[in-house]
Amino acid sequence: MILLDNAKKTACFLVLMLFCLVIMFQSCKKKRSDMANILYKKTHNKIFKDIDPEEFAVVFKKVLKSERSIMSNPLLIYNHYDQDDYEPVFVINHLYNGDLAAMIAKFRKANEHGFDPKIFQPDQIGALMEKFYAKDGIKTTEEAYRYMAELEILASNSLINYSSALQYGILSPRKIYSRYFIKTLRPDSASMNKVFFIENMPAYLDSIQPKDPEYLTLQKAFLNGEAAPKLSKEETRRILLVNMERLRWKNKPSENEYVYVNIADFQLDVIDSGKSVLNMRVCVGEGRNKKYLNSLENYNDTCKIDNPFAHETPLLNSVIHSVQVNPIWNIPRSIATKEIIVEAAKDPYYLANKNINVYRNGKLIEDPETIDWTKVTKENSEYEFKQQPGADNSLGKIKFLFENKSNVYLHDTPAKDAFRYSMRAVSHGCVRLEKPLDLAHTLFRDTTRYNLIAKDMQEDDPTSEDIGLRPKVPVYITYITCWSDKEGKLQFRRDVYGLDIVLYDHLKKFLPAE
Repeated sequence: MILLDNAKKTACFLVLMLFCLVIMFQSCKKKRSDMANILYKKTHNKIFKDIDPEEFAVVFKKVLKSERSIMSNPLLIYNHYDQDDYEPVFVINHLYNGDLAAMIAKFRKANEHGFDPKIFQPDQIGALMEKFYAKDGIKTTEEAYRYMAELEILASNSLINYSSALQYGILSPRKIYSRYFIKTLRPDSASMNKVFFIENMPAYLDSIQPKDPEYLTLQKAFLNGEAAPKLSKEETRRILLVNMERLRWKNKPSENEYVYVNIADFQLDVIDSGKSVLNMRVCVGEGRNKKYLNSLENYNDTCKIDNPFAHETPLLNSVIHSVQVNPIWNIPRSIATKEIIVEAAKDPYYLANKNINVYRNGKLIEDPETIDWTKVTKENSEYEFKQQPGADNSLGKIKFLFENKSNVYLHDTPAKDAFRYSMRAVSHGCVRLEKPLDLAHTLFRDTTRYNLIAKDMQEDDPTSEDIGLRPKVPVYITYITCWSDKEGKLQFRRDVYGLDIVLYDHLKKFLPAE
């Protein structure tokens, strides 16, 4: 009896499941048949009466595979359509209401941003659209499937590329610069997938246009063909192009207060609530183009790939967490072997005069002048060098510490003359400060910690002391060669590190033909 009841229950369950499957199948077929009805009503072409979504899906898969090489993000595009049952959303939702026409109109104006419109394929998309608009542009279901698939892929791929270029930049700085350590957002699947769910195409296209006043100022100068003082129109155009691309990168400070160093300008600003509350000159790492022999208009082939000079200051963002007053300088091995040992070989009392201690295997050497430094080389040196606090210390009276892979920091210096130079790329990589005590005051404000810093920096017999900064303050070290000042006037700086050249040469393939 129990077995019979179980059999009945099983039979009922199977009937119910079959009924559900029939309903789902009929519902799916009804939904899918809507594609034919919608397209027929919009095209008035009888061919579309006979299209079948399942047959279209087969063709679409083949076209996706064959067109893979032209897609920038083939896996993302394939995954979307695979999950969405190969629904041609651009054809159905955007072809007949003017949306695609508005889209390719924007593509054709991409030169306003310095891009060659051809890279977004507006002509190819327009030609396919015409086939749908023409009464006899599509004569068979096979043509319908093929053209629907091609238009869908071209439209989605081009809009993803266009959206990403305007919102994130067309190049990734990490891929072209070897010492780029600034957090920079790049397009991800979430941002790219948005194009498949657009409800208002004109509103979307407007929303992705750069609206930053700084960008618009550079763009206006670019479109007006302005020439900077002492520069040709062509060189000015190229400077504007590379800096517009930099402004498209999503790497801008979002904090209310931060320290900002522009390597190309040799300046530091403390920004608070969008305004500079402290400005000073800085010296940065020695650059490959310090004599300005190469420019954006005239550069040799060796400049195309980023090949930093050993002492160039890296581009980075971090957080200043503390200062060291009267710092001890742990002299890097590269400087020790190239400079310190060389000087010690010339003068046995050089180390003592510079207050530099020498260590071997971690132990202090009491009489380093007894060492024959002429026989010590880069290859056989087993010595470490530390310069003690004092007037001659290369780090001056204070250094500002923040975590970074390059072991650089902001610091004071006893070598004040360099701040009078117009070209201040003269350091070993760290950033030397013209007014270090002012920076400490701005960051620490009128606190007991600042008073301690000011007092310790005046000591005749200094000792090293670490003092934490609370709250920590972000620091950005970047490279900008053109910007608008607070009066709206464009400022131009020379390309001391050759980073404009590297960026421009990578941009060239996306620019309109000259």
